[in-house]
Amino acid sequence: MHALCGENGAGKSTLMKILYGMQKPDEGTITVDGAQVSFGSPADAIARGIGMVHQHFMLADNLTVLENVVLGGEKLHGIGSRARKKIQEISDAYGLGIRPDVLVEELGVADRQRVEILKVLYRGARTLILDEPTAVLVPQEVEALFDNLRELKSEGLTVIFISHKLGEVLSVADEITVVRRGTTVGSADPRTTTSRQLAELMVGSELPSPETRESTVTDVPMLKVEDLRLTATDTDGVVRDVLADIGFTIHQGEILGIAGVEGNGQAELVEAIMGLRDPDGGVITLDGTDISHAPTRTRRESGIGYIPEDRQRHGLLLEAPLWENRVLGHVTEAPNSRRGLIDGKAARLDTERIVREYDVRTPGIEVTAGSLSGGNQQKLIVGREMSHHPKLLIAAHPTRGVDVGAQAQIWDQIKDARRDGLAVLLISADLDELIGLSDTLRVMYRGRLVADADPATITPEELGSAMTGAATGHLAHTVPPQRDGATSETAGTGETGETAGEAR
Repeated sequence: MHALCGENGAGKSTLMKILYGMQKPDEGTITVDGAQVSFGSPADAIARGIGMVHQHFMLADNLTVLENVVLGGEKLHGIGSRARKKIQEISDAYGLGIRPDVLVEELGVADRQRVEILKVLYRGARTLILDEPTAVLVPQEVEALFDNLRELKSEGLTVIFISHKLGEVLSVADEITVVRRGTTVGSADPRTTTSRQLAELMVGSELPSPETRESTVTDVPMLKVEDLRLTATDTDGVVRDVLADIGFTIHQGEILGIAGVEGNGQAELVEAIMGLRDPDGGVITLDGTDISHAPTRTRRESGIGYIPEDRQRHGLLLEAPLWENRVLGHVTEAPNSRRGLIDGKAARLDTERIVREYDVRTPGIEVTAGSLSGGNQQKLIVGREMSHHPKLLIAAHPTRGVDVGAQAQIWDQIKDARRDGLAVLLISADLDELIGLSDTLRVMYRGRLVADADPATITPEELGSAMTGAATGHLAHTVPPQRDGATSETAGTGETGETAGEAR
């Protein structure tokens, strides 16, 4: 298991695309099993036993899981019962939990990733390239994935593992190669290298921490959600609750973190607050104004910023230049428009400012968003949303797929805005990020807020356990010594999440 590390734009994904036949190198050689090879297409790489799971998934939303897996590999096991049986065998063998007949558009990010891994294994890959495979997984899921990878390795498979999560790299890799600005700058032995040393080798700086030391929470409510309910009709025509009895308040200067395994209602909660879904019940109030059924544009103009969980599907137009992407979501606001018309000159100037201030690595603002690395796309989105000085920021996985340097920058931007009164709804699969940034933590499970925790005392392991439904109520850290004023009775409280939140 060989790990490849480097900052955003260092060339990791480009190198992997060359190994997978998606790009042709200008010079140099590639050798597989002792034989020099030249790949003209991914089909050539697949024929040599190389499979790749991309950071941004290559799946057709309008097809089922089974159709996506067999697409292009119809000759392997057909497209019917044999293919279904093979998919189920692989899914069961590696604990992927694949449902063959579900449309991909109905899957969350974590489930899409499992489909991609299965698609590679289905084609008989002997070398797996995994680009940021743990970006949206909770600790238990990460460990399960690593167990699967170790099993693959024990069966003679090779894994190339690209990740920004240095702790994971050190725990799972046999060898580490570090690239910076398109060049190999060194290698590291995970048995003798620390996260700090690896971070310095990657970006020339220390490992950042999301920890927020001072409290800036005020008593002025910015977002209030009361008894929110959202339903959906499943394929059998049965109406079920996607969200039920959701209630919380975010004050000015407060970051509320929502923890939960992918697919437990976090995405639907965000869509309800953004106006992308109309709730079936409850009230959403922004800065004293009822916005429960207001259009999305009205909510945007009222001061809601939005960092979506999937930047390529919901945050960018990949074929459009950067300055046009800067306008997205804010077409009626300065500096993007004047007297009802798009002001291209002002939008371009402001895009240049965002590129400069947020360190977006790009040759210019006329290049397409799709030509940037994932981390630089994320910095552009963060810059765009923060530029309008929002009252409320909805941040879903704000540092997914970005390097340690960019991570620190995004965290600092959020902290600075919080200090100036920004209210933040933070949803993240990075539990260290959730615990470090949040003033208040709630756990979502099956569409309900089932527990709350104090970020000052909770551990990632305890939070991860609660996310699987193993704990409810107020999560108190059970290992002494406890904080001043805490008693052993508090640890055993049976409060519901809502009651505990109100009490606090």
